[in-house]
Amino acid sequence: MGGSLVVLSGGLDSTVCLALAARDGESDGPAPLALSFDYGQRHRVELSSAAAVARHYGSEHLVVPLDARPWGGSALTDDSIDVPEPETSGGGADQEIPVTYVPARNLIFLAVAMGVAEARDLDAVYLGVNSLDYSGYPDCRPEFLTSFAETARLALKRGVEGRPVEVRAPLLDLGKADIVRLGVEVRAPLDLTWSCYRGGRRPCGSCDSCALRERGFADAGVPDPALV
Repeated sequence: MGGSLVVLSGGLDSTVCLALAARDGESDGPAPLALSFDYGQRHRVELSSAAAVARHYGSEHLVVPLDARPWGGSALTDDSIDVPEPETSGGGADQEIPVTYVPARNLIFLAVAMGVAEARDLDAVYLGVNSLDYSGYPDCRPEFLTSFAETARLALKRGVEGRPVEVRAPLLDLGKADIVRLGVEVRAPLDLTWSCYRGGRRPCGSCDSCALRERGFADAGVPDPALV
C-alpha cells in the first residue's frame, strides 16, 4: 500500500517531519497519517497545534490517549516537579538527564506507531528527534533508533515477511537552526507550532524548550512566526 505515519507532537521538529513526509510521498497518494499522544502532558495545548498542522496537510489525525501521570518521574507529567530554567535543566552527553525527560516516552510512542503503521500497511514511521540541539534525552540518540528498528523488524508480521516498517528520523543530525531553515525551505507551517513545556496561552519564553527554539530561530536568522 505504501504511505507513511508521522509522530506529531505539534512542535517545531515534528511539524518539519510531517512536511518532509508529505514531500517524500507520492503526489497522488494519501497524506501522511499524523499520530499524536494525549499522555497527560502539562503542555497539552500542543495537541491543538498538532491538529492544526494535520489539517494544513490534509492528514488524518489520530490521537492516542495514554495517561503517564500516574507513573510520575517527569516535570512534564507531574505537577509537583517544576519545569526548570535552561541553566539548571541539565542535558548533553556528559550531564545529568533533565527532569523534563518522560520515562520511555519515545520507546512507547514508537511501539504504538509501529502497531498503527502495520495495521494500516504503511511503509515508514517518521520521528522528529535530533541528537545535536536537544535536552540530553536518551531516547533521542541514533543508537536507540537503530536498535528499535531492528527490534521492530523482529516483532512485526511485516518484518517476518520481509517488509519491515522503516523508522525515519530525518532531523537526527541537524541542529535547531538547521531545522528552522529546513522548515522554511519546505514551507512547513511553523506559525502553527508549539514548543513551550509549561503550556498556557502563550509560550513562557524561559523553559528549556522555549530557549532551544528561540536560539534556533535566532541562529537561523529567521523571525519566529508563532510569536508574531
